[in-house]
Amino acid sequence: MCAGMAAIAAGLAVRPYVGSTAAFLAASALALMGIAVSNVLMPVIVKRWFPDRIGTMTGLYSMALALGTSAAAAVTVPLAGALGHSWQSGLSAWALLAAVAVLPWLPLLRDRGAEPAAAAPVRTAPARKETAPAPEAPAPALRITRSPTAWALAVFFGLQSTAAYITMGWIAQIFRDAGVPAGTAGLLLAITMVMGVPLAFVIPRLATRLPRQGPIVLVLGACGLAGYAGLYVAPAAGAWAWALLLGLANCAFPLALTMVGMRARTARGVAQLSAFAQSTGYLISIPGPVLVGVLYQSSGGWELPLALMIGLMVPQMAMGWLAGRNRTVEDETAR
Repeated sequence: MCAGMAAIAAGLAVRPYVGSTAAFLAASALALMGIAVSNVLMPVIVKRWFPDRIGTMTGLYSMALALGTSAAAAVTVPLAGALGHSWQSGLSAWALLAAVAVLPWLPLLRDRGAEPAAAAPVRTAPARKETAPAPEAPAPALRITRSPTAWALAVFFGLQSTAAYITMGWIAQIFRDAGVPAGTAGLLLAITMVMGVPLAFVIPRLATRLPRQGPIVLVLGACGLAGYAGLYVAPAAGAWAWALLLGLANCAFPLALTMVGMRARTARGVAQLSAFAQSTGYLISIPGPVLVGVLYQSSGGWELPLALMIGLMVPQMAMGWLAGRNRTVEDETAR
């Protein structure tokens, strides 16, 4: 985690000042790799250190992610103006925040091999004849790719990421093409993003109280279907309603992170499941925003891209329902 945060800080600090496109992309990739490491490890840390508060802690850091995303979108341009109208300063200033985020992890490096206090064995008075403690049985090896739940969660993660990236990347342009003023379109995008701040805390806590998370998946999916259908039929007339509904649908992200922590019994299982689900999911999400742009350019309108999004919401709901079943990957993959 500490190395990941350091990579984010270094990449953000360097990339605005490099002199070529290749170097800019390389520095951006460094920061993104740090983000990827942190994203994969956070569910593991929650499972290891807060096994009885998975929903609360996942909600807390998911809310922080949503708040950070919204704040960066809103503050970067004014910040650049305040720093002398320099876009380089506006972007590199976020490296300072990333560097500050490294500091809390430094004291934990000394204890990186320690067990959580809650998991420490209870000491009892020794018997009169002392014997060596029996070694703990190793955790069963997991073949994560043989777990139907792991695949369902990976596909759900990828499809909800696809929807989120397309929404964040294109919704303002959809509103602009429908005749909504630029300032209002930007505000609508902000509303969609800000919706995730309070709900990212509420939804994980609710999810951990239910034996199955499928009903939440269906509710969020229905919001997405209604939002995309509204954009298809009347993008300007119901703009505020569609922005709110799509903001609700984007809360599938903290739900997916919560299910990563719930679908494995051990920290080791969560580590494998988190790495598999997120890496596979992000690979699935890569073509989405580009495909939407290609469809928009080739058709000259938003009907085809929105029809695609409506169609993708159906398998997202199906995979989320399967991923939300009350089972663990250890049960499905143990030798």
